[in-house]
Amino acid sequence: IYLSPDLFQKGILPAVDVGKSVSRVGGKTQLSAYRAVAGDLRLSYSQFEELEAFARFGTQLDEDTRKTLERGRRVREVLKQPQYAPMGVAEQIAVLVAVNEGVLDSIAPEKMAGAERRIREAATENLGDLCHRIEQGEKISKNDMEALKETAANAV
Repeated sequence: IYLSPDLFQKGILPAVDVGKSVSRVGGKTQLSAYRAVAGDLRLSYSQFEELEAFARFGTQLDEDTRKTLERGRRVREVLKQPQYAPMGVAEQIAVLVAVNEGVLDSIAPEKMAGAERRIREAATENLGDLCHRIEQGEKISKNDMEALKETAANAV
């Protein structure tokens, strides 16, 4: 795991640089739900980090680039986690699906914590069976992903 001083200075904790951190074990130790969500998330977040560095030079940004930057900021917000505030696997997956699928695109970054809390609560209350299956490491289907997305959209 590579910790980034720049992320730490920005107050992004844990300050894990996902672009430089590697695992010798890879996704084999991850629950299948994480693997289903993490691939797209990793790609979009690395694109965001590259564009963010480029955008600092004050150049004009097209609409697609602006949207990528906005979503990346939201991804960064949901990846933040307060110290001593553990979160269940199913809750994490619900929030990651929401940000990955654009459910949180209309939420201001400073209001993400509240939206994230509502999504976690809604997933736990409304999708108990699915949450249990995720916690047990079962694969999640497209229908399951759609249910998570719909629950998140209704929560925010």
